Amino acid sequence: MEHFDSNGLVIIGSLIIIISYLFNLVATRYSIPSVLLLIILGVTLKVLVSGTGMQAPNLTPILEVLGTIGLIMIVLEASLDLELERGKRKVISRAFFTSLVTLLLSAIIIAGVMSVYLKVNMTTGLLYAVPLSIMSSAIIIPSVSALHSSKRELMIYESTFSDILGIMLFYFLISSMEAESVGEMSLEILLNLSLTVLVSVAASYFLIFLFQKIRTELKLFLLIAVLILLYAISKMFHLSSLLIILVFGLILSNRHIFFPGKMRRWLNEEQMTIIFENFKMITLESSFVVRTFFFVIFGFTIVLASLLDLKVWVVSILILAILYGIRFAWFRVVFRKDIYPDIWMAPRGLITILLFYSIPESLAVAEFNEGILLLVILTSSIIMAVSLIKYRKSGERETEFKVTDTIAED
Repeated sequence: MEHFDSNGLVIIGSLIIIISYLFNLVATRYSIPSVLLLIILGVTLKVLVSGTGMQAPNLTPILEVLGTIGLIMIVLEASLDLELERGKRKVISRAFFTSLVTLLLSAIIIAGVMSVYLKVNMTTGLLYAVPLSIMSSAIIIPSVSALHSSKRELMIYESTFSDILGIMLFYFLISSMEAESVGEMSLEILLNLSLTVLVSVAASYFLIFLFQKIRTELKLFLLIAVLILLYAISKMFHLSSLLIILVFGLILSNRHIFFPGKMRRWLNEEQMTIIFENFKMITLESSFVVRTFFFVIFGFTIVLASLLDLKVWVVSILILAILYGIRFAWFRVVFRKDIYPDIWMAPRGLITILLFYSIPESLAVAEFNEGILLLVILTSSIIMAVSLIKYRKSGERETEFKVTDTIAED
């Protein structure tokens, strides 16, 4: 059995990034989520490796590390894009309640399906249902460029809130399952949130003040390293570690709100503008690289034989029906009109996979088939791609009609 040498891995890694960039161009042009193409690339690489007789490496530990870093980068990237302005209060509140209601309803109903499928209690069913109920901002944000600005903004906010709320719900659920009583759980959650918010705000102000004083050019990756370190340390103390990342991004991107009046003199606005723009670019680039390798490795680790199980297909179809049924009902009642393609924009992705890998061994259920993850992720991404393609074509036709009418009037 042959193994990959270091030079071969460097070549493969470089080619994967180049191909991923080309996939992004294809995704922008044809509204096909690049995630689909990356997973297919991973599966293809596995088939090629098996065909050449080489020993396929165990990449699961790498997948978990990439997932954690990817999760941090996604929340950071999303928080840097959240502008807390009065004019956006309506779209932000709509997006928040849409993500909250659809997340909770989906999780509760899917938990019922999971409890029957896995033959477990409702709480364990919820643990497996929450990751499947979270929209993927990693897929949505790069894919909504073709949408009207109002729809695009709503989808970006909704997917961001879905990520953040879903992750917090997942980890609170784990804490509650490990707690001895409901009272203990409630107290722990309250203390956890309060302490995390205090640490987050204090750390964010300190980092912003400190890094604007550093005059060397090599400081942006240092800032990312400090944030990852804070995440890891806070997780060791069972704090809501992603809240630290979220608060830092919000304060940095909305510093005009968080540094009011006399506090403004603490800021070197010229320096902070440069830091913010460069930091946002580095975060974007880093997210791209992490997402690329995460989804390719996920495709590489997939066991295709799991798709031959009929029960996997039945459970996956039920989950998808619940997700889109709840979404359709909510949009029909709340938004009433112009709800397409919004209701089909509900892909699952990186966070869904990562949270499944984060389920503690003591709470894991061996009977769960990972083929369900693959089917739900692929199908939801394909549904989004088809809806975006139809939306783009209908937009092009409307433009053609308007141009034709204008010419006729002239």
